[in-house]
Amino acid sequence: MVELVEVEDESFENKQAGPEYDDDDYSDTDSEISTDDEDEVPEEETLADRLLALRDIIPPTTRTYISNTVETTTSWVKSGLLLSGKTLWIVSTSALLLGVPYALAFAEEQGVMDYENEQKAREQGASVFNADPAATGQLGQLNAQLNGQAKPAL
Repeated sequence: MVELVEVEDESFENKQAGPEYDDDDYSDTDSEISTDDEDEVPEEETLADRLLALRDIIPPTTRTYISNTVETTTSWVKSGLLLSGKTLWIVSTSALLLGVPYALAFAEEQGVMDYENEQKAREQGASVFNADPAATGQLGQLNAQLNGQAKPAL
C-alpha cells in the first residue's frame, strides 16, 4: 500500500529577504486610495457602455429569450413595412395608369354632352324666332305676362 507523507518546502520555512514593514508606520488614508482608483475610471461613459456592463446581471436564458423576441418583432415589422410599401406602389401606379386616362375621357365626354345641349338650346331658340305667326303671338303674350310681373334687377 502507498503511504503519503507531507514534505514542507524549505522556502516556506525561511523568511524572505527584503524591507521589513512595521505595522505602526502604516496608515490607511482616503487620499492614497482615491488617487489609485481615479486612474481607472473612464472619463466619458456612455449609456451604451453602462447597458453593456449590465448585461451580466441578466441570466443567459433570459437574454436569449429577449434577443429572440426582439429579432422576431423586428423581422415582422420589416416584412410589414416592405409589404405595405409594395402595395402602396401598386395602388398608386395603377391609379395613375388607369385613373388619369379615365378622368380625361370622362371630362371630354362631359364637354361633348354640354356642347350638344348648348346646340339643342340654340336650335330651339332659332325655331322660336322662325316660327309661324300664331306661335309668335303666343310668345308675345307670354312675354307680356312676364314683363308685367318681372322687375328689372338693379
